[in-house]
Amino acid sequence: MKANKGQIESALKAPGNHRFFLLYGPDDSGSRALAKLVSTALGPDAERIDLTGADLKGDPARLADEAAAFSLFGGARYILVDQVGDESLAAVEALLETQAEGNPVILISGALKATSKLLKLALAAPDALAFASYAPEGRDGGRVVIDMARAEGLTLRPDIAQRIADLTGGNRALIGQELTKYALYAGASPEHPQAIDHDVIDAVGAESDEGDLSRLVEAVAGGNPAMLESELSRLAMEGIEGIALLRAVLRRISLLTRMRSVVEAGSSLDAVMASEGKALFWKEKPAIQQQLGRWRGNLLARALERLLAAERLVKSTNGPGPIVAEDALLAIARQAARLR
Repeated sequence: MKANKGQIESALKAPGNHRFFLLYGPDDSGSRALAKLVSTALGPDAERIDLTGADLKGDPARLADEAAAFSLFGGARYILVDQVGDESLAAVEALLETQAEGNPVILISGALKATSKLLKLALAAPDALAFASYAPEGRDGGRVVIDMARAEGLTLRPDIAQRIADLTGGNRALIGQELTKYALYAGASPEHPQAIDHDVIDAVGAESDEGDLSRLVEAVAGGNPAMLESELSRLAMEGIEGIALLRAVLRRISLLTRMRSVVEAGSSLDAVMASEGKALFWKEKPAIQQQLGRWRGNLLARALERLLAAERLVKSTNGPGPIVAEDALLAIARQAARLR
């Protein structure tokens, strides 16, 4: 069955009422944050069995067996299946054919097409729940940051929250990491909340601790493939590659996408830049305005899809590795160069 946000959160906090949960969609960090609700509900001593879609393809009976097995330690037990897709259909069908009682099963996937057999099965099964996570967009990203910040004891103005959302591309996992750093720096806690300003982000934010990725970002979004190749070589020597590079560029492309949608709705470039105010890092404003004038919304959407697809491939088991990130960034930089 299809669930809304409230339904999936409530169900994951009482996971014994469903045979399995399918958490999918482009926001991988959102799906994983939901999956953690099961761990919290079952307690710190719960035994977690980790499988992948490839495991189930090779042994379709294993999922049902694991769901029916007892914990070695006599306590709660649940199964987390990562990188799952239609190759796991037989295993999930076998799971549904077993007795209703069993260990909770959480399936995590990426964006699934409406034609996906696994998705259709999850939507049709009365004792399963499916939920798609999407990265927060525009001002929704700022609201997500404000809500997450409260748990760290941080009080954020809307412009501060929006800047953090843009820096992290709306990725909840990265938002959480950033907020933890800010809370430590400011001495904040839920019992002693603190407000922070842009100076804290400048001091300890992602911009200051990912090696210097600013040139890489400008090379991609500004359309300078030669400069990008130089930066890729330099960063590789420093051990910075793959996901870190993709996410740095993802933040800029996400920001341009949001701003460009306002421009294409009828606002001027100057008006959009002015409306962002303090949410933009002052050193980046000239480059952002120039890029905003060149890029179009449809091309930014394709760039976002390319970045997200590359990240999934980099993280996939037995995947091609960081080279996929470099290829994606070079392709986007060449596209940007054609916009000059």
